[in-house]
Amino acid sequence: MKRRSFMKMTVVGATFAALGACAEMTSEPDIVDTAVAAGSFNTLVAAVQAAGLVDTLKSPGPFTVFAPTDAAFAKLPAGTVENLLKPENKDQLTAILTYHVVPGQTLAADLAGKRLSVATVNGANVHIDGRNGVKVEKSNVIQADILTSNGVIHVIDRVLLP
Repeated sequence: MKRRSFMKMTVVGATFAALGACAEMTSEPDIVDTAVAAGSFNTLVAAVQAAGLVDTLKSPGPFTVFAPTDAAFAKLPAGTVENLLKPENKDQLTAILTYHVVPGQTLAADLAGKRLSVATVNGANVHIDGRNGVKVEKSNVIQADILTSNGVIHVIDRVLLP
């Protein structure tokens, strides 16, 4: 009888372990891991690393991130990105990056038909116009609602400057 109970406990334990492993494999990646995997946010990821914001954007959140693509960063004047990535410009870089992040999870459907001014993690407000697509300041959301484990990413075509 004891042996049968032990075997049942072993089978049940193995089942729970397997279910846990499956849950880990199927869970959504966080904002940072999603950006890295996309391959079109290399400049953004480098900037987040230089600003020391990786742990913040991997935390539970939730966050809404307006993520400029590498092409969006390329629209900045020559040398801007390289200058911002210098250690002595970390505060300025952090201010720019946190201007792209809004606390909470906001989907495109939440913005549809609305004009809003929303506080960013930076503390400044960003203006969002959802009446004809979604615009954030002067940028367009070119891909919306990329869901992650700790929020949502909306891809934008310009870097937002506070």
